[in-house]
Amino acid sequence: MAIKKVGVIGAGTMGQGIAEMLASKGLDVYVIESSEERLTYGMQMIELNLDKQIEKWALTQAEKKLILNRIHTCTSYEDLTSCELVIESITEDLESKKQVIKKLDEICDDNVIIASNTSTLSLTELASVTVHPERVIGLHFIYPVSKIDLVEIVRGLKTSDATFDATKEFVDEVIQKKGIMVFESPGFVTTRLICLFINEALHVLEEGVASAEDIDNAMRIGYSFQSGPFEMADRFGLDSVLAALDRMFREYGELKYRPSIVLKKMVRGGHLGVKSGVGFFKYDKDGDRI
Repeated sequence: MAIKKVGVIGAGTMGQGIAEMLASKGLDVYVIESSEERLTYGMQMIELNLDKQIEKWALTQAEKKLILNRIHTCTSYEDLTSCELVIESITEDLESKKQVIKKLDEICDDNVIIASNTSTLSLTELASVTVHPERVIGLHFIYPVSKIDLVEIVRGLKTSDATFDATKEFVDEVIQKKGIMVFESPGFVTTRLICLFINEALHVLEEGVASAEDIDNAMRIGYSFQSGPFEMADRFGLDSVLAALDRMFREYGELKYRPSIVLKKMVRGGHLGVKSGVGFFKYDKDGDRI
């Protein structure tokens, strides 16, 4: 099955990145949000990101126009019936995602692949609300989607070989990213490891060993990280990091996953990182460090 049309549920940070990346690969993308206002905001952010690429000579005006022309906005699930693949990328809430997956299972043809961009939730549990759990799979993209060439392809208990093979081919050949097969486990590979890295950096900060800036510099310069742990956390969203650690702590029951007190305080104070303009560092409206 050739995948040429892809649906994306959710126009938040990850949904925007996924939609933009898919359109840049020549695919028709149908983006759904819960309201026209959220859709409009999502498209504005995609256009802003494309303009930034133009400023850096990474994109032309003609290429920007082509990408935007391939992204179609809609508010009805019925607009997804012509898609061969649908990716949900809404908030990391189990019940909300189950409702979306159930709705997609009801309206999509049996051969349509239903994927979730979840970073920690159980694909088996998400698929349990469907009639066809064999076609439900995880496609965990990593922020920023356009720059990170890795996708975790997560198999639930009932994900079929046919679904996995078609998804792997799509990732490797159509969108030209490296797909790795992951069997279901809380946090999969990337979230599990990176959240532990961030959490340990928080403990180092709590103990007064070094400042957030110096810890970031140590890892960025010393080990060739693109960003240090605190800027990573700011860009992921401190609330998202906290939610992932909380979920893994509950699932595994190991103290190493227990979230830092500093992280909890910052989230309670509304310091969520880029999305709120302030986290461990400050950011302007375009998401650039101040």
